[in-house]
Amino acid sequence: MALVAKVRGALLLEAVDTKAAALGLAPGLTLADARARVPDLAVRDHDPVADQALLEALADACGRYTPTVAIAAASDGLLLDISGCEHVFVGGEHGLRNDALRRFGRLGLTVQAAVADTPAAAIALARYAAALDKITDLPVQALELGAEATTALRRAGLRVIGDVAAQSRSALAARFGNAMLGRLAAILGEEDARLIPRRAPPPVLTEARLAEPILRSQEALRVISDLALQTARALEARGMGGRRFEVTLFRTDHHVARLAVDTAQPLRDPRRIAKLFAERLDSLADPLDPGFGFDLIRLAVPLLEPLEALQLKLEGGAAVENSMAALIDQLSTRLGRERVTRAVPGDSHIPEQATFDLPAIADTPATVWSIPEPGEPPQRPLYLFDPPERIEVMAEVPDGPPRRFKWRAQMHDVLRHEGPERIAAEWWRRKNGKGLTRDYYRVEDVRGRRFWLFRHGLYGREKAQPNWYLHGLFA
Repeated sequence: MALVAKVRGALLLEAVDTKAAALGLAPGLTLADARARVPDLAVRDHDPVADQALLEALADACGRYTPTVAIAAASDGLLLDISGCEHVFVGGEHGLRNDALRRFGRLGLTVQAAVADTPAAAIALARYAAALDKITDLPVQALELGAEATTALRRAGLRVIGDVAAQSRSALAARFGNAMLGRLAAILGEEDARLIPRRAPPPVLTEARLAEPILRSQEALRVISDLALQTARALEARGMGGRRFEVTLFRTDHHVARLAVDTAQPLRDPRRIAKLFAERLDSLADPLDPGFGFDLIRLAVPLLEPLEALQLKLEGGAAVENSMAALIDQLSTRLGRERVTRAVPGDSHIPEQATFDLPAIADTPATVWSIPEPGEPPQRPLYLFDPPERIEVMAEVPDGPPRRFKWRAQMHDVLRHEGPERIAAEWWRRKNGKGLTRDYYRVEDVRGRRFWLFRHGLYGREKAQPNWYLHGLFA
């Protein structure tokens, strides 16, 4: 079988299986030439997006072995930093390797795996000679310097990496460039090669490896409650609280489910943590599917903030604040982060840009709202229309205050008015310097209802016949 893709109007082989490769087929060959050599070749369309999605799903599944997992640069393999993780498995690092091979085998995948001291060495062993114990016995192809450089090395009698390592580094650099030295040093472990994981390891992590897979969500919640207690102890020892908690549930068939909750304030109360995850499970559109069971559950705290012991106020202020934060956490978890918001003042004189909504659970900077003087009416209405609604206005003079206006097919006679309050357009947003000015009026009709109106454009200067709009309603 081969995977094909259209390149410049021609169908080319993108990948071949082992049987096709044994018959002389290779990527880059045209489909016509391949069919001429192997008439019964099975062909499928190449889907690189699906390939990448599968690789990322496998990377998530390998999180059961270590939190430090990366995808190889060539997108054909995974790199796992198992330092400090191998003791969990019988047989140490080789026991971990065998467990991974067994799980991948259940998925019908053919895997080559190797354990080495550096990422480059592990990849080289897995790709070229997983059965070898010495890096120096790898063929020079493992340097991955390209066909021309590999051929030159072999013509010089250098067949394995050990032969190349025995040569003068200055001579190698002169002949093959610094890329050769960098690659050789990475494979031999002569330079510090760090792994960049797909997901940064969290500062606090607890896990439960289950001898018997659990099949019900309630059982998973009990495990999460136990992990929340362990996590609270770890946070208390640090004097910290969590602003985000993530639960990862690993199924026996490699499927990985993730649940996350955010909090408005630092939190380490295990009961509240467990309650938030219970709310999160109840709010899922698709119920959690345990499949053949979860055999590993992990609770991580990726975001920490200082949290000192709570000092209760005599008037109960701290308790009230804590209860409000708990309510915000619960509602945001059940309804969604973007569904529970708070108004935050914005740095703009344009009314519709003077406030904006942020998730109530987000960490927003302390802001101060302008407070009207005692006895003075509010300068801005509580409710703004977005966009402002067009109205018909009658005034004594064209640029004077409104005396009567029609809104939503109903006529309103103005009893009192105050204004205008002139608000100019932002000069950097004006189109060709012709932004229109707004003249706002606070008006009250004969029935006592109060409105916020504006005339869009200065009469006779910016516009011959300015339009009027209703922008807001006062309480």
